[in-house]
Amino acid sequence: MAEPKSEFLRDAIARGYMHQCTDLDALDALAAKGRITAYIGFDLTASSLHIGSLVSIMLLRLLQRTGHKPIVLMGGGTTKVGDPSFRTEARPMLSEAEIAANKASIQRCFDKFMQFGGGPTDAVMVDNADWLDTLNYMSFLRDYGRFFSVNRMLAFDSVKLRLEREQPLSFIEFNYMVLQAYDFLELSRRHGCRLQMGGSDQWGNIVNGVELGRRADDRELFGLTTPLITTASGAKMGKTASGAVWLNEDRLPAYDYWQYWRNTDDADVGRFLKLFTDLPLGEIAKLEALQGAEINQAKIVLATETTALAHGRAAAEAAAETARRTFEQGGIGDELPVIDLPRAELESGVAAYDLFRRAGLASSNGEARRLIKGSGARLNDGTIADENQRITLKDLTGDGYIKLSAGKKRHALVRPA
Repeated sequence: MAEPKSEFLRDAIARGYMHQCTDLDALDALAAKGRITAYIGFDLTASSLHIGSLVSIMLLRLLQRTGHKPIVLMGGGTTKVGDPSFRTEARPMLSEAEIAANKASIQRCFDKFMQFGGGPTDAVMVDNADWLDTLNYMSFLRDYGRFFSVNRMLAFDSVKLRLEREQPLSFIEFNYMVLQAYDFLELSRRHGCRLQMGGSDQWGNIVNGVELGRRADDRELFGLTTPLITTASGAKMGKTASGAVWLNEDRLPAYDYWQYWRNTDDADVGRFLKLFTDLPLGEIAKLEALQGAEINQAKIVLATETTALAHGRAAAEAAAETARRTFEQGGIGDELPVIDLPRAELESGVAAYDLFRRAGLASSNGEARRLIKGSGARLNDGTIADENQRITLKDLTGDGYIKLSAGKKRHALVRPA
């Protein structure tokens, strides 16, 4: 198609958010004519979202920045079922108390990315438990079951994959796509929502909702998906050797979040600046063009801008300063992760490989041993020669810490408690 007329779709395509759309021309015409309302749903399976959800959050942010109204749908109802999309097994069932606690924690994340309120483009947050928990099963089957084709549902990739692998797919999971479609219908009725967005794995669920709106209410609804974001190495975003990269600071300190982005592969810098920051495309093009050692400046900008969105500008700048002091001056920054270890253990000594694992600088004892054998581990900026070396209170620096380093970019402090 020609360049979109609407600012939202023009920017979404230019920044790399677009994967599929049910009717791009019609959606562009609608968005160019006036304000549209769109939503993305987030299930409450943990106390924080991780950066695997960040593309969706940034797309809602872009929607608001270009004059439209975002809806953040909390899956208080659908979390009780569990999305089977492209999973090899059913999600563990959570209690209502666990779901409520996760919801309260996740809500705090969105306040950093969007403006909520009662204005025309202010974001709103709703919970699908408000309507799903009160559904009458027989009435729901009678009123909406006839609009869903089991043949077509079986053909969706997310379902077909499980069946082809002969992995169990429970009836409760199969119902998930019906409930998600009904969410779209309810949001269109309650809030005038015309667009559902989500990751590419949600395409089948989104199409079901678009079709349910047409068949049940003769509503013209739209669906748009984002691509699966992988790193240049092919790895899925949001996973590291130490675990998930969480958005909430109580799950991952701001410094560690900053450091994740600072360690971005050279080939990913430009793409991630477009997706995960608000920087103008012209400025991104200049940063993307940097070569050799200068690309590190672009990585620092990426890390600082992404961290400012998730944790605030002050935390981002503190993390950048800590990194500068640590890497450029060999010092100890205020924001480095600190691991408290019982003083009695350090009096008798802890094996180097064990301490590196416990500090989160290696995911296993084996990885820690390989790190030390490969001369990639440092103690107080000095090389560790023996993986079994005992690290004791004698290794405390004048600052009262033991500094551990894995390579040049990952550091942690050990403090006697």
